[in-house]
Amino acid sequence: MTSTRLPRILSAIALVVAGTLAMAGCASGAGAATQSAAAQDRIVIGTDDGNEAHWALLKEKLDAEGIELEVRTLSDGVQLNQGVQDGALDVNLFQHLIFLSQFNVNNQGTLVPVGATAVYPLALYSEKYGNPKDLPDGAVVAVPNNPTNLARALLNLQTAGLITLKDGGDALSTPDEIVSSRITLKPVDANQTVTALKDGSAQAAVVNNTQAQKGGLGDELIIFKENLDDPKLAPYINVFVTRADQKDDPRWAKLVEAYHSPEVEDAVTTLNQGNLKFQGDWSATRLSEELTSLEDQLKGTR
Repeated sequence: MTSTRLPRILSAIALVVAGTLAMAGCASGAGAATQSAAAQDRIVIGTDDGNEAHWALLKEKLDAEGIELEVRTLSDGVQLNQGVQDGALDVNLFQHLIFLSQFNVNNQGTLVPVGATAVYPLALYSEKYGNPKDLPDGAVVAVPNNPTNLARALLNLQTAGLITLKDGGDALSTPDEIVSSRITLKPVDANQTVTALKDGSAQAAVVNNTQAQKGGLGDELIIFKENLDDPKLAPYINVFVTRADQKDDPRWAKLVEAYHSPEVEDAVTTLNQGNLKFQGDWSATRLSEELTSLEDQLKGTR
């Protein structure tokens, strides 16, 4: 081989290698772009009621926007939040702000609300009495024993004129803060509030909307219900939740908008027999401010 041919061959090889590397770089870039586009075109959401009719409608709405919605149903709230925290889920919908704040504080979570759905009532039911004032002194009232709904039940009973809480109470109140009462509290698992009412071990019970429906309690048995327009119910607004580092993803705006379409809201209203108030006007920023306030209270700055 002559000395003049060798540089030419080496130059040709270099060009081929460079071209191959360039093509590999383009392929890698294209693959990343495809994956990114796929992520933007799909949402995996966790919830505790994924078989209800409104989810099919929500899927249709998002499909029209070019987004595939996969709904995964889990019954455990901590698992639903941990799934988002770990990245197994993109977002979830099952909880109100006070539950979210407790998860974050107790688990060093970084979850944030990106849109609101609705607030649901926690009502006082009785089969024997038609008004809270008709309850006899010492009447047994069943209340859910989990901290979130227990505090809310106490606020309800205070508004109904049955107890008085220290400093008026708040979303973190406990029975230890009761300063006066004319009833006897019976804290039970939320699933047992209807049972306590029906088996006669309680003359009245504070029951959440879901348990009331499951237990066959009609609105005619409600003797006190919250005013869902009350701004003090902000901690109980239900929200779409994702990780803080994903809060600006443009998919969430489309998800929230689709949820508050007339068709989806109508289906949710039917499911809940009209016992709810939609909160679509709450921005993610405003929801986050409320969450931060609740977390600060939980950390001891009440």
